[in-house]
Amino acid sequence: MRACPLLLLALLPTVLPASAQAPDGLTGTVVVLNKRGNDASFIDLATGRIVATAPTGTGPHELLVLGDGATAVGTDYEGDVGSLTVLDIPSGRRLRTLDLSPYRRPHGIDALPGDSVVAVTVEQDRAVLLVRIADGAILEVIDTRADGSHMVAVPDDGRTLWTGDIGSNTVSQFSVESGERLQALPAPDQPEAINVTGDGGRVFAGSNATGMVSVFDAADGTRTTVAEGFGWPYRMFLTPGAGQLIVPDLEGEVLRFFDGTTYEELGRIPFPGEGPQGLTLHPDGRHLFLSLSAANRIAIVDIRERRVVGHLPAGSSPDGIGYSPLGVTR
Repeated sequence: MRACPLLLLALLPTVLPASAQAPDGLTGTVVVLNKRGNDASFIDLATGRIVATAPTGTGPHELLVLGDGATAVGTDYEGDVGSLTVLDIPSGRRLRTLDLSPYRRPHGIDALPGDSVVAVTVEQDRAVLLVRIADGAILEVIDTRADGSHMVAVPDDGRTLWTGDIGSNTVSQFSVESGERLQALPAPDQPEAINVTGDGGRVFAGSNATGMVSVFDAADGTRTTVAEGFGWPYRMFLTPGAGQLIVPDLEGEVLRFFDGTTYEELGRIPFPGEGPQGLTLHPDGRHLFLSLSAANRIAIVDIRERRVVGHLPAGSSPDGIGYSPLGVTR
């Protein structure tokens, strides 16, 4: 089983500046988790500067910004105790740490409708937890019955959730209400990255061992190969309405773009030596923020022209990333 690295490539010797450049007119805050720094960076888009840094748990990986733009929740994947870090974006501070004991290795995270409860995989315990953000209460424990349930995706209605099960070579669907496993679909070896369309009809998964990206029909389980030739299809990112599927290839050091319906490959952007990992989209639907874990910075990508239009600074080994329209005011 391949786990997310804390350091995939040697750290670059270049010391990056505290500020960089974003296209004119972009505002708001980009929040990124830094795995080696054990902290979160808050980057102001208007100035291109890190305006605040907040501590997290050990080895933070995935980040979710809630719909109000004021709160972000990150998973603390390493360490002796499983936890979530809740961040307040307007103040640039950590609000609280949610102790998930006895559960370990929280990684994938997605929100249920209403944004008060998150679904979190705990890989070591083969489960998905439903956690209330306000107080850390674990409302439900869903036994995935699968090894390496690493990532989770929830369709818009919040009635089901999907996991990519690296060790069991399955993509599994569960009822949120009952915790019942509704189906476990065979997938090419080591499916890690996963995402589901808003209507719940299609599920995308990336296979670490075979370098394949697949799409599954949720109604009948049919699998179709979207693309091959990846070194490590790290994440499955869908633009609104599934217009594009965007996949960072961590080992191949490239960002690949596909039509979300026909699966035709639209283009590629190389990132040699930079380690492309986490992605999030600006509300303008055009500018994508891509964490570059080996370069300790963030690329700003124009997804219409498929080119890099700027960079932002980050901490040490950035990964999980999110956007908020709010600024940091402290």
